[in-house]
Amino acid sequence: MRCKICGITSYEDAMNAIEAGADALGFVFYEKSPRYISIEDAKKIISKLPPFVEKVALFVNVDAKTINSTCQKTGATLAQLHFDVKDDLYKDLIVPHIKVIRAKNKNDILKYSDEYRLVDAYCEAYGGAGKRINIEWFENVECSKIILAGGLDPQNVNDLKSYGFYGVDVSSGVEISHGKKDPQKVKEFINNAK
Repeated sequence: MRCKICGITSYEDAMNAIEAGADALGFVFYEKSPRYISIEDAKKIISKLPPFVEKVALFVNVDAKTINSTCQKTGATLAQLHFDVKDDLYKDLIVPHIKVIRAKNKNDILKYSDEYRLVDAYCEAYGGAGKRINIEWFENVECSKIILAGGLDPQNVNDLKSYGFYGVDVSSGVEISHGKKDPQKVKEFINNAK
C-alpha cells in the first residue's frame, strides 16, 4: 500500500517521512485545522524536497482559483478536496486533484468507483478527526482505487492488507502533538503498511 503522511508542518518531519518510505506528504491549507500551514511555509518545505514524492495540498471550502494558485505558488503536485464540491469547480481546476468521500454509510464508499479517491470517516469537523471508518463496509468491495484515511495508526494499518487498498493516509495516528510527527511512529506505520 502506498502511504501518505498528512499534516506536515516542518521540513524535518517531511524528510523523516520520506526517508521512512512515504510516497506522499500532505499540507493542510485549512485555517481552522491545528495542522494548518501557510503558503509561504509550505513553499519553503516543498522547494527543498527530493523528486518522486507527491506533494498534496488539502483544501476545504475554497474556489478553483484558490486551489490552482496555492498549488502553483507552493509547488504542490496534487490537490485533495476535503469538502462537498460542485461539479463545475472540477472543470475550473488546472491542477491534478483527488476527490474525498466523507463516508456516512456503506453506499458512500461506492461513489466515484471508476476513479482514484480518498475515503475518510464522516465527522462534522473537516480534515478528519482521527475517527475510524467501519472497515466491514469494504468487505467484497473493489478497493484498488481507494486511499483509506481516518483513525489509522501503526498498530491497525496491518489489518488492512487483505482489502487491497491502493493506499493509506495518516495524520494524528503518527503524531506527538498536532502537526508534530513522531519519527518512530511514522517509520512503524510505513513498514507495517508496506
